[in-house]
Amino acid sequence: MFDVVIALRRFGLGARPGQRTTTGDVRAALVDRLAEPARYLLDEPGLPTLADAARDDKEAGSRRERLRPDQEARLRRALSTQDGFAERLVWFWSNHFTVSATKGSAAPFTGLFDRQVVRPHLAGSFASLLLASTRHAAMSHYLDQAVSIGPNSEVGQKRERGLNENLAREVLELHTLGVHGGYGQTDVEEFAKALTGWTVAEPRLDRYTGVTPPGTPVFVAAWHEPGARTVLGTTYVHGGPDQAEGILEALARHPATATHVATQLARHFIADDPPADAVSAIATSFLASHGDLPTVHTTLVDQASAWAPGPKKRLSPHEWLVSSLRLLGSVPDDLSPWLRALESMGQPLYGAPSPAGWPDSAASWGGADALARKIEIARKLARSQPLTDRPEARLVDVLGRHLTPETVAVVARAESVEQAVVLMLLCPELLWR
Repeated sequence: MFDVVIALRRFGLGARPGQRTTTGDVRAALVDRLAEPARYLLDEPGLPTLADAARDDKEAGSRRERLRPDQEARLRRALSTQDGFAERLVWFWSNHFTVSATKGSAAPFTGLFDRQVVRPHLAGSFASLLLASTRHAAMSHYLDQAVSIGPNSEVGQKRERGLNENLAREVLELHTLGVHGGYGQTDVEEFAKALTGWTVAEPRLDRYTGVTPPGTPVFVAAWHEPGARTVLGTTYVHGGPDQAEGILEALARHPATATHVATQLARHFIADDPPADAVSAIATSFLASHGDLPTVHTTLVDQASAWAPGPKKRLSPHEWLVSSLRLLGSVPDDLSPWLRALESMGQPLYGAPSPAGWPDSAASWGGADALARKIEIARKLARSQPLTDRPEARLVDVLGRHLTPETVAVVARAESVEQAVVLMLLCPELLWR
């Protein structure tokens, strides 16, 4: 039996009141329309455009302020959606291809990256998602590709500034093959040279590219390192933008990429120690479908281990706050306090500490300090988001048979409604999925 609570919590973002009573085939509901782009898109009016993000403003604070509408829109979608699986897939792939507002030049583009790269490509192939990710202004600024110039290129021979390997290294280590994927430093260097010329349009480059809207991915031939490149034993003779695209296409088809992606998916949705059979099945699906993401995601949902009862994954601060607000049935008009709450719990939206993204294991989000911060936020939730029914009744509504009698009794014995809500939000069943 496919369990609606597991579907809502392990594959989704947690139940809103009354959602657990949904009837029908819950597994079929998860995989339905996975190939439809509209299932993932976020198109609230008034969100920043590429022109807004590329506006010439050197103040870091102002750059990050331009991200606020996207932060609010993403949180609002998470709190209100009835399609938690689609949104959790966006979370997963945004973390896989991390861009972070911690880098000032990337900050204005990070929300756009979500909307222009991750969401539109989840209905397509991994190769298309990889190419779009690698070229986007957010990634180019975040990993310094925007200033990488071939040492022997037309411009490189006239300047001291030259090759930057950051993007090449992270594509190999994090986005495709994985750290044990069989590449070496020579592959990093060769790939970095192939990527030279890929940058972001700005007025000073118009003499090379023609007048192009700032922030648009462009190729500057005068920056490109000439010559053939050899990566993972394959030589790419043709220069220009096709050289890096050919390498990316090969990486997207590589068996090590299939295993790396499958392991990451299984770790996020199934268990910190991913079951070997699930990883194998997902990797096989990835290769057989040529990286078709709807097919890969369907294979993930089909894994028996994904539906095993009991707690499998500790919620990150982001997951816990979203599931708590959904449990309370709340979509606050003012989301600023809850964005600040994420910062206080160490997981600011679009603020991952490194290109590796947020960690995805219980050990990363446990400990006394993490619990103390959750208690503080739970008290704020209890005071600001009043319930219309008893907390123990709300728990039964959203968790059903997954709730232990002991938890119900503890919440019911609370001395006040506020205390009961705090105990409810911090019960073991709501700290894990």
